[in-house]
Amino acid sequence: MGGSWGQRTQVMGVINLTPDSFSDGGRFDHPDQALKQALRFATAGVSVLDLGAQSTRPNAEDVGSAEELRRLLPSLRLIRAAIDAESLPALISVDTYRASVAAAALEAGADWINDISGGCRDPEILKVVADVGCPYVLMHSRGDSQTMDGLVDYGAAGVVAGVLRELRLSTETALAAGIRQDQLIWDPGLGFAKTTEQNLELLRGLERLKVDGIPLLVGPSRKRFIGALLNEPRPKARLWGTAAVVARCVAAGVDVVRVHDGAAIAQVTRMADALWR
Repeated sequence: MGGSWGQRTQVMGVINLTPDSFSDGGRFDHPDQALKQALRFATAGVSVLDLGAQSTRPNAEDVGSAEELRRLLPSLRLIRAAIDAESLPALISVDTYRASVAAAALEAGADWINDISGGCRDPEILKVVADVGCPYVLMHSRGDSQTMDGLVDYGAAGVVAGVLRELRLSTETALAAGIRQDQLIWDPGLGFAKTTEQNLELLRGLERLKVDGIPLLVGPSRKRFIGALLNEPRPKARLWGTAAVVARCVAAGVDVVRVHDGAAIAQVTRMADALWR
């Protein structure tokens, strides 16, 4: 996939292996259900399957590494075996901020690590990623699920400049830990320590986050700011708002969009790519 950076916007499909995720908790927390969703995604043109076993929504409970692994590994192994057996062109990402979970996931066949904390919650994860040499999604966030909603002051320079500054600082830490720059993918962290207006400001300023040449991933799917703008309290009913944001991401040259509605958004990206890229 790395060879096609910059040519089109890839789709990352979310598979939540949790009972409490904000929009689809409990739908895919059995390995058979997760496998079916993974195969649906892969055959619909989703390039990366993102497995998560720890909810990161605001006020989510931290379940600990043992429970996260209990939820994750059976589905990961099943999906890895199916992708290999059918030679499907999809990569497996694991959404975790714990070093022990990342190490076990990579050993079980994951291709990427997607860390919402950018290495801040468990700095040992940087060494795990450096040792393996895999792609690493470094996301901008502040605080944790309990505190992030109160950490939205980005000063006079604004949220785009603040996010860029903090992504660069996290990148320096990652490089010092031995991660190569060509392993990194930046995620500006929509919805994490950002207000509705700040999320919109970030989306308007996406081009400013590409100045360092690091691939960019954006995860707008079904998020609270879309619900606020559309007056739509049901996360699953936010597809069209998500699609509008994805079209903006394609126009800005974003490399990956992370979404729940993989098949529908794969069509959106193909059409938007034809228009803008």
